[in-house]
Amino acid sequence: MTAETMGHSLLTQFDGLEFRQVTLPFISCADKAVEAVRKINATAVDDGARPIVFSTLVKDEVRSVVQRSDGLFLDFFDAFLGPLEAELQVKSSEREGRAHGIADQLVYSTRIEATNFALAADDGGVSADYQRADVILVGVSRSGKTPTCIYMAMQYGVFAANYPFTEEDFESKQLPATLRPHAAKLFGLTIAPLRLQQIRNERRPGSRYSSTAQCEYEVRCAETLFQRYGIPCLDTTECSIEEIASRVIDRKGIERRLRP
Repeated sequence: MTAETMGHSLLTQFDGLEFRQVTLPFISCADKAVEAVRKINATAVDDGARPIVFSTLVKDEVRSVVQRSDGLFLDFFDAFLGPLEAELQVKSSEREGRAHGIADQLVYSTRIEATNFALAADDGGVSADYQRADVILVGVSRSGKTPTCIYMAMQYGVFAANYPFTEEDFESKQLPATLRPHAAKLFGLTIAPLRLQQIRNERRPGSRYSSTAQCEYEVRCAETLFQRYGIPCLDTTECSIEEIASRVIDRKGIERRLRP
């Protein structure tokens, strides 16, 4: 579930693209890795497109086999275990299943429940569940709301929702009706217009959505709403997701249900 959840969270950032999800569980030895590679390569041929492979493989010998497939190989453990081993000066155990160990089922359940909530409440979804949220991030589209919510959910068990301000909100100069009963939970994310324009232009080049004028207008309107309603906010331009999450949690006094 970890690779599936994280992979899904990343792919939701790419509007207008459809993805077909295939799960290959329990790849615990070289033989199973070879079979996984066969399926990945066959998919590349059948679909005429390079598969994106999200992995939480722990063993080096298994990971190296799958890494040679015809897919884009993105391994979450590979990205984090090396730096952690260097920092802690301890070699990881390379034992599969630790992320799902029943020894700490409460932690795992909390993480999954919080992540599912963040996905369901993404971009204003399931607004009726705002009462369950520990925090609701608000701001313009592509200011970092979604990845911050996912990070807080998986690392700290925080129930985080997010709402992107729309043209209608900017024109009315009012806080959306769905957010007003939950004003105490709101936290604003803002961003430098130039940086926002760069991010949007990567997704929709040459569009009004990614124009400098539109980005400047939306950021200015969002910051006006923050000021009008006394919403605490953070400029995310120079911040990592980890920094944003930590600052949001600290400034809102949110309980960290999990240790990172």
